[in-house]
Amino acid sequence: MKKTLLWMALFQCCMGISFAQVQVSSLLCENRENPAGVDAAAPRLSWQLVSDKRDVTQTAYEVKVSTAPNGKGDSWSSGKVNSDSSVHVTYKGSALQPGKKYYWQVRVWDNSGKPSSWSTGAWWQMGVQAADWKAQWIQPGYTEDETWRTSPLLRKEFTTSKKIKHATAFITAHGLYEAQINGKRVGDAYLTPGWTSYNKRLEYQLYDVTDLLKQGTNAIGVTLGNGWYRGYLAWGGTKNVFGKDLGLLLQLQITYTDGSTETVISDGSWKTAKGPILDAEIYHGEWYDARREITGWALPGFKENADWTSAAVASFPNNNLLATVNEPIRKHEAFKPVKIFTTPKGEKVIDFGQNLVGWVMVKAKGNAGDKIVIQHAEVLDKAGNFYTENLRAARSTATYVLKGGGEEQFEPHFTFHGFRYIKVEGYPGELKPEDFTAVTLYSDMPPTGTFSTSNALINQLQHNIQWGQKGNFLDVPTDCPQRDERLGWTGDAQVFSRTASFNMNVNNFFAKWMKDVAADQLPNGSVPFVVPNVLGPDAGASAGWADVSTVIPWNMYLAYGDVTLLSQQYASMKAWVEYMHGKSKNDLWNTGFHFGDWLFYRPFDDNDGRSAVTDKYLIAQCFYAHSTQLLINAAKVLGNDADVQQYTALLQKIKAAFLKEYVTPSGRLVSSTQTAYVLALNFDMLPENLRAQAAEKLAANVKDYGNHLTTGFLGTPYLCHVLSRFGYTDVAFSLLMQESFPSWLYPVKMGATTIWERWNGIRTDSTFEPASMNSFNHYAYGAIGDWMYRVVAGLDTYEDGAGYHHIKVMPHIGGGLTQVAASLKTYYGTASSAWKLENGTLQLDVTIPANTTATVYVPATAASAVMADGKAVTPGSAEAVSGYVPVTVGSGVYHFTAPAPQQTTVKQ
Repeated sequence: MKKTLLWMALFQCCMGISFAQVQVSSLLCENRENPAGVDAAAPRLSWQLVSDKRDVTQTAYEVKVSTAPNGKGDSWSSGKVNSDSSVHVTYKGSALQPGKKYYWQVRVWDNSGKPSSWSTGAWWQMGVQAADWKAQWIQPGYTEDETWRTSPLLRKEFTTSKKIKHATAFITAHGLYEAQINGKRVGDAYLTPGWTSYNKRLEYQLYDVTDLLKQGTNAIGVTLGNGWYRGYLAWGGTKNVFGKDLGLLLQLQITYTDGSTETVISDGSWKTAKGPILDAEIYHGEWYDARREITGWALPGFKENADWTSAAVASFPNNNLLATVNEPIRKHEAFKPVKIFTTPKGEKVIDFGQNLVGWVMVKAKGNAGDKIVIQHAEVLDKAGNFYTENLRAARSTATYVLKGGGEEQFEPHFTFHGFRYIKVEGYPGELKPEDFTAVTLYSDMPPTGTFSTSNALINQLQHNIQWGQKGNFLDVPTDCPQRDERLGWTGDAQVFSRTASFNMNVNNFFAKWMKDVAADQLPNGSVPFVVPNVLGPDAGASAGWADVSTVIPWNMYLAYGDVTLLSQQYASMKAWVEYMHGKSKNDLWNTGFHFGDWLFYRPFDDNDGRSAVTDKYLIAQCFYAHSTQLLINAAKVLGNDADVQQYTALLQKIKAAFLKEYVTPSGRLVSSTQTAYVLALNFDMLPENLRAQAAEKLAANVKDYGNHLTTGFLGTPYLCHVLSRFGYTDVAFSLLMQESFPSWLYPVKMGATTIWERWNGIRTDSTFEPASMNSFNHYAYGAIGDWMYRVVAGLDTYEDGAGYHHIKVMPHIGGGLTQVAASLKTYYGTASSAWKLENGTLQLDVTIPANTTATVYVPATAASAVMADGKAVTPGSAEAVSGYVPVTVGSGVYHFTAPAPQQTTVKQ
C-alpha cells in the first residue's frame, strides 16, 4: 500500500499535478449547519479555508446548489467568482421552492492560484409561506377548568399505503408543545415554539420525521402547555397575555418513493383529552399525576373512550408565522448531587454544586398516590437553611404523584427553574445520588470562546460569566431565571451583548430577538423595557435600555460582520434616535423616566461631597449621542451617505448641548461619579483637550474608594475599557483583581457560580440584600468579560474587517497575572492569543485563521527586542502605540518573544 502511494505521488509530480493547497470545511447556511427551515429568499452561505500553511487567502470561489445530493448545480452554479468572500455569500440561483431541500458544495482558489477539492456536501431546507399552510388551528374540544389548567393531549391516526421517501413535520402552537409520532418524541428541542411577540411573530419548527413513520397506520400525539403564551408573566399575577386558549398548528408533508405526496394536517378530525400534567407554569413549576397517564395514547390502534372529544377548529391568520432562525432550547450538561444533607430546620436538601437553569430528573419507587414535592433555590441562608424568599411569588415547584407498580421516572415538560439546591419532600425512601440528575436547558448556541489565566479566581469569574449566559439565554435574553420575572430586559442584554458574542455564537439568537425588538417598538420610536413586551406601551424609552435597538445590531456587526442584520434593524435604529431627537429641546434630552445607572453602589452619604449618584439626564444625553454615533456607523456600512451627513451634524449639536449643560468651564462634570466620567469618555462627549484630565479624575475616584468600583448596569461595562484607553490599565487591573466588596471577585470569594444581580447580594455577614430584588444569576455585571477578552488577552477585530476578517491582537500585561490565553471560533476559523511571562521573557503565541489578516501588537519598547519564531521582526505599518511593536501577519501560527514588561500595580 505504501509503495502504491509513493508511486502515485511520483507520478503526480512528474505529470505536474499537485495536491490542493487548501481544504474547505464548516459549511453554514444562514449561520447554521444544515438548517431545516429557512425563510430567506436568498440565503447566505459561509465556509472556512483550512491550511497548515501561512498567509493563505482565498482569491476565488465556486458554489453549486442542487436539488439532489452530489448534484451538478441545477439551482445555482456560480462558476468561478473572483472574490475573497467566504462569509455570508448570498445565493444567486433560481427561485427556491417552499419546503424543498437543497444541497450545496463549494470549492475555492487560494492565493497561489490552486483550487481546493470540492467540499463535503451540506444542505438546507426551505420553510413555507403563509399560503402553503393547509393545516387548521385546533384547540381542546372540552371545557377547561380555570383552576387546574391541565395540559391537553391531541391525537390523530392516519394511514400511509406506500413506501415513504421523506417526511417533514411543520409544527407550532399557542403555548408550548411536545410532539410524538408512533410514541417517539419528535426532535430534541424543548419549550418550543419558543418565545416571541406572538401576535406579530410566531415561529414554527421543521422536523425530519422520515424515520418515525412506517408504511401502514401511524399516530401523532401532541401535548400542549401554557408557557409564555397564556401562563403567568411578570409580577402581579398577570396571565393570558397573548391569548386565553391553547392551540396547535401541525402539517406533515410526506413524499413517497414513487414521487407522489400526501399531507396530514391538524383539523377537526383530531381528538383531544386531558392528560397527566395537571398544571404547568413557567414561574410556578409543574404538577404531574402519573395515575392519570393514558397508556398508548400516542400509538396507532389506541381505542379512544368518552373522555376523548373532537378538537375545536379555530381561525387565526397565518401571516405572522415564521420559520425558526435561531437555535432551539436543548438539554446540555447534567449534574449529579455533590451533597445530600439535612438543614438545621430538618429539610432534606440536595446540592448540585452549580447554580444552573433547567430541571431535575427523578427516579422513584413507591405506592400509588405517593406525592413527591421538589422546590428549587439558588442559595442557603446564613444558618444553612433552604432559602426561597428571593423567588418572590414564583413557587418553582415540581410535584409528582406516583402511580405505583415499579420504578418511575419524572421530569418537567413546560417549565424551567433557576437553582443549585432542591428541597425534597414526600420521597418514598432514602435520597440517593443516583436517583437525581439536574439537567441544564438553554438555547443551543455553539460555544466559541475560551479564556483562562494564571489566577484561579479570575478563571472562576469567567466560569460564572459563561454560566450566567447559559442560564439566561433561553430563546430570549432574560434578566434572571428563577423568580417571577424572567423577562427580556433590554438594558441587561445590550450591556452584555459583546461579551456574549465571545462566549457563544449569538448571531442568530440576537437576530431573532432584535426582530421582536423592532416589532414591539412603538410607532413613535420608543423601545419597551422588556421584549417581548408584556409590561404595556408605557413601559419604555429609558436611556441605556431602549438603546438596545442600536447597540446590539452594531455589536453583532463587529462580532460577525453581519451586514444583513444591520440592514434589517436600520429602520429601528433610526426610529429610536428620532424619538430622542423629538423629545429633546435645544438638542438636550432631559425629559422622561430613566432607570439611570441601575443598582450602582453607593458607599458614602451624599453629605461627604462625593455622591455616587449619577444625574439620569446626563446619562440620557450620553446614550443619545452614542446611539446617534452607532446610527452613523451603520449608515456608513450600508452606504447611506445622506444619513451620515444628517446625523453627523446632529451629533455635533448633541455633544455641544452636553458640554453646556453638564460640564463646568474647567472641565469638571456636574456629577462627579465614576459612571459620569466613564460614559463621557467612552462616548467621546468631551473635546480632546478635556479628556486627559477627565480620565485622571476617573482614576483618582477609583483610588479614593480604595480601588473599588461604584458603577451600576450602565457604567460597569465600559469602566475598565476607559481606564485602559487613557493609560490607566494598572487601575483597571486593580479593579479586576479586587477581592473585597464591591468587586467582581467578591461574589467569587463568597462561593458564587454565576454572576449576581447586586454587588452585595450576600453581604459580608452572610445575610441577604432585600429579597424583593436579589437574583443570584443575573449576567449584566459579567460584561467585564469583554475587557478581559479584548484587552487583557487582546483578541479583537477591526471595524474595517468586522467579524474578525481583520484581526487585532494587543494584549495588556498586568494584575500580577503570569499567563493568559483566549481563543475564539470565528466564521473564518479559530483565532487565539496567549501570553506568558517566564524567566524574564514574554512569550506571545498567536493563531490567525486562513483568509484573514492581523496586526499583532507585541508588548515591547523597541522592535529590536522582539523575535518571531526565533527571527527578528519587521515592524508593520500599523498605527504606533506606546509600549508596543506592531507586526502585520497573515494566517498561521506565530510565536513571539520579548523582554517581559515591567508590571505596575496599584496598592489595594
